[in-house]
Amino acid sequence: MPTSRPKREASTRLFSVSVGVALVLTLDACLSTLGPVPGSDKVHVTTNPSDVSACTAVGNIMVPGGTPNKDIEFRNQAVGFGANTALVTVTVSGTTPVDGVAYRCPQ
Repeated sequence: MPTSRPKREASTRLFSVSVGVALVLTLDACLSTLGPVPGSDKVHVTTNPSDVSACTAVGNIMVPGGTPNKDIEFRNQAVGFGANTALVTVTVSGTTPVDGVAYRCPQ
């Protein structure tokens, strides 16, 4: 009776690689919210729409509800869009930004 050992080995190898990639992506997602990314300290955060009148919108910022350090994640997302300015549209506790629009403004 012929065996399908090469197919089984290839299938097992593919499964192992897939699990490894999924694990790396999951860990990366978890670690990305731990601290500020390079350049996040340079993002100008504003609540004044006139500050972004000469800018180009590059993305919508939405910080998930359970995220710790929401203000850091807000800036991190702005950097992820290549923005240098972020307009806050929703806050929690009066001052912590959770939703907004990332803008690239002339310097």
